[in-house]
Amino acid sequence: MGLSKNKYFPLELSILKHYNDNHNGIYNSCHPKVKETRDSAIVQFENIRLPLTNSEKWRSTNLQDLYELEYLMGDEKPVFDKHINEIFQCNVRGFDTNVFSMLNGWYYNSNTQQIHTLDDGVIIGSILAAQKAFPELISKYFNEIASPSTHGLLAANAAVFTDGIFIYVPDNVESKKAVQLINMVNRDSNIMINSRNLVILGQNSSLSFLHCDDSINQHPAFLVTNTEVFLGENAKLDLYKLQNLNNWSTLANSTFVQQESNSKLKINVLTFNGGIIRNEFNIDLIGEGADADVSGIYLMDKKQHVDNQVMLKHSAPNCTSNEMFKGVLDESASAVFNGYIYVARDAQKTLAFQKNANILMTNEARIDSMPFLEIYADDVKCSHGATVGQLDKDALFYLMQRGISESDAKLLLMYAFVTEVTGKIMIEPLKVSIDDMVKKRLRGDLSICDKCVLHCSTPDIPIEFEIDLSKI
Repeated sequence: MGLSKNKYFPLELSILKHYNDNHNGIYNSCHPKVKETRDSAIVQFENIRLPLTNSEKWRSTNLQDLYELEYLMGDEKPVFDKHINEIFQCNVRGFDTNVFSMLNGWYYNSNTQQIHTLDDGVIIGSILAAQKAFPELISKYFNEIASPSTHGLLAANAAVFTDGIFIYVPDNVESKKAVQLINMVNRDSNIMINSRNLVILGQNSSLSFLHCDDSINQHPAFLVTNTEVFLGENAKLDLYKLQNLNNWSTLANSTFVQQESNSKLKINVLTFNGGIIRNEFNIDLIGEGADADVSGIYLMDKKQHVDNQVMLKHSAPNCTSNEMFKGVLDESASAVFNGYIYVARDAQKTLAFQKNANILMTNEARIDSMPFLEIYADDVKCSHGATVGQLDKDALFYLMQRGISESDAKLLLMYAFVTEVTGKIMIEPLKVSIDDMVKKRLRGDLSICDKCVLHCSTPDIPIEFEIDLSKI
């Protein structure tokens, strides 16, 4: 259903009001490029409005009911009177990280320091503070590859974002510890959070970045996140996205990546809970020899919905890309996978592969899978495929013949199905913890709680898969 020209949803009116209220206030203190981005984005927003199902890219993800709700826009900046561990704990056994936090859309730090230089030379902090500390980097990189005109949520994000994370890895710096961002939502009323992130890796640099989206309570939230990532020549980034929100929250997560020559990108998206989750990845391999590996799992039940949109553009020759997304959908859960590979005319010697596989546990579960190739070069190797089915009855019978109960046999088959993706996690302690989470989620035990999504097993009591594998 479309909108009349003059009708605005309550959420659209809130966005416009929030922009107008701050246009002559805090936005005037922004970096000139950021202010210019805000001003042009609000014009785009008024023209294209919030996305509806009459748009091809959104026909399977309907957010219109959410637009009718009243949301608190741009929560007040929190008072930094508590250490992060007093609000939210995240412990992964043996996983040593540099932890940073966002609370209700604001960079959260218990002291006044907003920009940090780590021992290994990595610079990280609030994107608001980075506008003053590193104006030349903001001028060069901010809003250079993100496209607010893609849809109205991105335009709104560009216009009214409150804060976000800024990461800069200078040339020839290899991060010794993974950087972990815990993006927390903790409000007792409906809130819309718009955050903007900028990640820059210089030449010959490397970083492991773990981005966690977590709900602390059960109140609804609408999160819109836009992340720009630049990989310099020979740079390497391992990006893990963990999503464990309550069933009343919506996450629209967009990630734009630009890769220079011989850079390497690994993305692993792990979706465990959330009312509606939409992940958009736009990756452009502009330098020869660049490599991108994008993987994900989604384990959804009840009436949860996940939508993964992946656009991989091969703009240079001798580049490689690989996509693999796997999902298990139970009860009335639904999912969308739209994988798009574009190979430009000059991108010869391209290797590009794409796979989407899904298991539907009930007749009510649904998946819309749309792999797509658009190729203009003639010397390439590209493939794509999608499968949708139920658990293999022969395999299930084989396990049950060896003394394994039907429920345990189903768990084992589902667990084996997703380990092709989780096996790509390169950090062993994180891999073990994610493995525990998968087991709990498949048993129906995992939900959002008062601690971090990763704080699911204590150091002394690891989670065991209750199947006697010796009988197989």
